[in-house]
Amino acid sequence: MKESIDFRSDTVTKPTPEMRKAMSEAVVGDDVLGDDPTVKKLESLAAEKLGKEAALFVPSGTMGNSISIKAWTCELDEVIIEARSHIYNMESTHMTFISRVSPRVLTSQRGAMDPDEVERNIKKPSVHLPRTSLICIENTHNNWGGAVIPLENMMSLRKIADKHGIKIHLDGARIFNASVASGIPIKDFTKTADSVMFCLSKGLSAPIGSMLAGPKDFIDYCRRIRKALGGGMRQVGVIAAPGILALQNMIDRLRDDHRRAKKLALGIHQLPGIQLNPEEVETDIIIFGLKHPQLSVSDLLEKLKKNSVLALPVPQGIRMVTNRGIHDEDVEQTITVFNEILTHS
Repeated sequence: MKESIDFRSDTVTKPTPEMRKAMSEAVVGDDVLGDDPTVKKLESLAAEKLGKEAALFVPSGTMGNSISIKAWTCELDEVIIEARSHIYNMESTHMTFISRVSPRVLTSQRGAMDPDEVERNIKKPSVHLPRTSLICIENTHNNWGGAVIPLENMMSLRKIADKHGIKIHLDGARIFNASVASGIPIKDFTKTADSVMFCLSKGLSAPIGSMLAGPKDFIDYCRRIRKALGGGMRQVGVIAAPGILALQNMIDRLRDDHRRAKKLALGIHQLPGIQLNPEEVETDIIIFGLKHPQLSVSDLLEKLKKNSVLALPVPQGIRMVTNRGIHDEDVEQTITVFNEILTHS
């Protein structure tokens, strides 16, 4: 059977042979007891890359975000968050379920919230009102098609947060994509946030895990919360080892994903029914609408699947994400498949 060209997500990326070898040879210990040297090396490397004092290995990005919000807030607080953000829309309501805080949802321009609107929504607590204790930013922004949040916007939010004595958490699941695409050093982005989560298991190609970074006392507390949530693991070095290789070897190659996403966008945007501005494709994510006289989104997805091309439905239409498993010839073949489907339906 022909192998599918899988654009569903960069989470489908398989580990490299070198990563598999590192997993089999990893020196391990009980991480809950602080005995795993490989995970310690990964945490130290992640903290250094992001310019933070310390870092914590967590099983998933969702756990990293949920731990951060729990650590920075108290029950009855309010958190300012962007309307299309992953935390608000796609992380199973952990803000209210685990942290027992309310989201204050703001609209944005391609993921960048208006600093003046953010400041207007910061509250001082009263018998009627919650305390605003945290601002969450997502960069790159998944549901805005992998948009890079401008550094200037993040710096403006940092000034407002400092003025009001509140914290900023960065959902940086794909923050290395933002750095590679913009040419801005990763530490310039991360210094605007008190805590940062990023994923190892997307474009960086590791099979499992994310990192949470911030001040040492914050990370010490987050380690306790991770344990309480069931995220304390034992011989973690087996899955931490490929994370080390991800940070050492896989960052620069993200530009290939970006180049291929742009090529795909340019190849399909003028086809019948496609609603897509290729200039807005900045990183590895393409999101487009469909207004075709004969085909619905589900129809198109099914026809793509029959031609061995996989994509996902999203509220805006269809999402496609390039990854290390997608090659130039795959992009060319996919453009041909789109053309055949949309011009002959």
